[in-house]
Amino acid sequence: MGIVTVPKQDRSRVTRQRLLEAAISCLAEYGWAGSTVSVVAERAGVSRGAAQHHFPTREDLFTAAVEYVAEVRSQAMRTLALRASHGTRPSPVRTRAVVRALVDLYTGPLFRAALQLWVAASNEAELCPRVIDLEARVGRETHRIAVELLGADERVPGIRETVQGLLDMARGLGLANLLTDDAARRERVVEQWAHIVDCVLKSRR
Repeated sequence: MGIVTVPKQDRSRVTRQRLLEAAISCLAEYGWAGSTVSVVAERAGVSRGAAQHHFPTREDLFTAAVEYVAEVRSQAMRTLALRASHGTRPSPVRTRAVVRALVDLYTGPLFRAALQLWVAASNEAELCPRVIDLEARVGRETHRIAVELLGADERVPGIRETVQGLLDMARGLGLANLLTDDAARRERVVEQWAHIVDCVLKSRR
């Protein structure tokens, strides 16, 4: 039986993917200051030289990480929308499930890594415009999918502001979760917001 060889192009793609995933993991765990190229390379299981072959500078690596985070977060939202499209009609149970799913997006490791990128971007001229642009795109898509999941009609006064308030609340819970993981309090907030959103949607249908 012959030895199966992996094409060089595929190996290169795998290495790049591992570096990007390691960069996100390191950002979430160590923050910007602790996420050097060497640390990321070690986490990815590759040499520093291999890392610099793909990303010659630290800025190159984390600029690519910004784009990777944005795409993964967008994909998570698209997956959520796809699952929900086969679900039930708008109801309190569905609203609660949507609110909880949105909150989960802002309390996981991807949001933690994205937050570290925001902080870094405030001091890194190379990162700042890319982070602003990508966050704007992710924000618009998140809002659009939230509207779709909730079955909301933004032509009705107050609906757009209610959905945006929901997303702002979810982001706030994500920030609070960085310091303490108070799951019980978060669940109470989710329940209350689900009730508020459902009442607003019902009153406008």
